[in-house]
Amino acid sequence: MAEVVILPQEQLVELATAQILDRLHQNPEMVLGVATGSTPMPIYERLATSGADFSRARAFALDEYVGLPESHPQSYHHVVDSSVTKPLGFKPQNVHVPNGNPETIIHAGADFEAKIAAVGGIDIQILGLGTNGHIGFNEPGSSLSSRTRVKVLTEKTRMDNSRFFDSIDEVPGHCITQGIGTILESKQLLLLAFGKKKAKIAHAMLEGPVTASVPASAIQLHRHVSVLLDEDAASELENANYYRYVWEHKLGGQALG
Repeated sequence: MAEVVILPQEQLVELATAQILDRLHQNPEMVLGVATGSTPMPIYERLATSGADFSRARAFALDEYVGLPESHPQSYHHVVDSSVTKPLGFKPQNVHVPNGNPETIIHAGADFEAKIAAVGGIDIQILGLGTNGHIGFNEPGSSLSSRTRVKVLTEKTRMDNSRFFDSIDEVPGHCITQGIGTILESKQLLLLAFGKKKAKIAHAMLEGPVTASVPASAIQLHRHVSVLLDEDAASELENANYYRYVWEHKLGGQALG
């Protein structure tokens, strides 16, 4: 069962940040899995002002658009560079984003999997939650054992992401993403979801069946996963009071994990 923490957003960001910094203190060469989108940005901002030394750490992004130049402001190469690599002080050669170049896309997934394997896997993977249940860009119907590969983006996802572009017509129709099987091999998962628009899918993810129709439900299979929800995102959970009770009575204090 996932550990579910229901608190105000600011406290959740503090908890996630503390968990990452603790892992970094234990291992300066930790491997951090980074997500894009608006949800994890406060974590990166907090890490950037922590004074922590990420110069020996490694980072892997979840996904990238196919066909979007790396220099484009909304390419995840650019987003990760501007929100993670530079502010946190990662060495650029230690930060990896899937290659969305159409000319090399046929082997880009295997190349990325090999890079993850070469560093011994991801220690902590940060995840957001799509309104249709996607994690990474694993859309509904994705295999629960899938690996890094090209996917077609749903119109719902393209519409959700169009807020970062001038129009939905500019949002690419394809992506390359870590697979659900790849994500589940991370040693620890930190999934964050904020706001009412995530309430229905958070309920399906945590309290519904494990199903490819809700890709994020696969986290139920992971041995070490923490789900951080604000009150709005948790508003449709049937067992919300139980999750609060467990958190308040957890042995060993308030540390995640």
